[in-house]
Amino acid sequence: MQIADIRTSVHRFETQLPLRKPARGSDRVYCEMETTDGRVGFGMSAKFMPHAIASAVTEHLKPAIVGMDIRDMEKIHERLEKVMTERGCMSGINLNALSCVDLALWDLNGQVRGETVARMLGGYRDEVGVYITYGFGTYATEELIQVGRDLVAKGHRNLKVLVGTAKEGWREDVRRVQAVREALGPDVGLSIDANESLPLDSAVRLARALEECDIDWFEDPLHNMDARDLARLRTMTSIPLSGGQMDGHSQRFRQWIEHGSLDIFMPNSLYNGGMTETCKVAHLAQIYNRPLSDAGGGGLYSVHHVAGFRNGTLAESHLQVEQVERQLFVDAPEPTNGVIAVPRGPGFGLTVNKDVLRDTLIKTG
Repeated sequence: MQIADIRTSVHRFETQLPLRKPARGSDRVYCEMETTDGRVGFGMSAKFMPHAIASAVTEHLKPAIVGMDIRDMEKIHERLEKVMTERGCMSGINLNALSCVDLALWDLNGQVRGETVARMLGGYRDEVGVYITYGFGTYATEELIQVGRDLVAKGHRNLKVLVGTAKEGWREDVRRVQAVREALGPDVGLSIDANESLPLDSAVRLARALEECDIDWFEDPLHNMDARDLARLRTMTSIPLSGGQMDGHSQRFRQWIEHGSLDIFMPNSLYNGGMTETCKVAHLAQIYNRPLSDAGGGGLYSVHHVAGFRNGTLAESHLQVEQVERQLFVDAPEPTNGVIAVPRGPGFGLTVNKDVLRDTLIKTG
């Protein structure tokens, strides 16, 4: 079961938000790892500098690990680390490229063992609750309410609205979220996400103004998610803080723990180095009694870590990412009445639509 080949390609998927006609492009880096006995596992990353990620995998990571046994995960990661960084912490494209390779390794090991990744992680549950990321800045307040009501009518009970998007500033964000809360009522879980867009003073004011709206969490509130500023914000609001979408590797979470910065851990295996790194974060969350969720379009990959660990809570269902997965994966599970099932097949349990891969191809790695 040695690694025989690793292939990458960059793809662009068209997605369309409710109430919006123009299609939007969403890029993905697709990675296939093939073994000497003919098995194929796949991993993925997304969004930022996809061509650089694909090239890093095939030009640098692949030569370092071809011929190694897929079951020797620690040996593989030791080899990869020496290639990816001479010293210090890995970040950015390095971690995205590692995510591609690591997720493919987990997929293959699940196939060999005949188990889902969720089972390999602990197998705590077979389905998880979801929260729906829908409240994009492109929507007017009336549209936010309309789409929110449509989602609630479909059985969803946890919704997320973006803040830091209003041209008029944080006060307009407050008015938008307040309008959604009033329209949807007190029984719907409502969270907010600033995508690291706010300075500390604006985040404090926004959070304090929204405390009466019973917000479940405030995600990625600050520029660069500075651990010290997050800790200050956390003492100034009763709204729980969450983070970990873009740089949610274990050393980053360690910093947040040491400063008392976060209430909810949200690693994303497409960006942080893969499921191996997410496991480290999940164990930190257990040690420090923190709930474990996910954020940022990890989609059907992240369902596995939320289901695998007993401190897992909600997985994200992002309206745009969900459309990509419906196109890319054959018979991918979809959220129903606020719950999504773990894919049943071994590994990540997903089957790729080869025709869609061909039609969406931008460039091979």
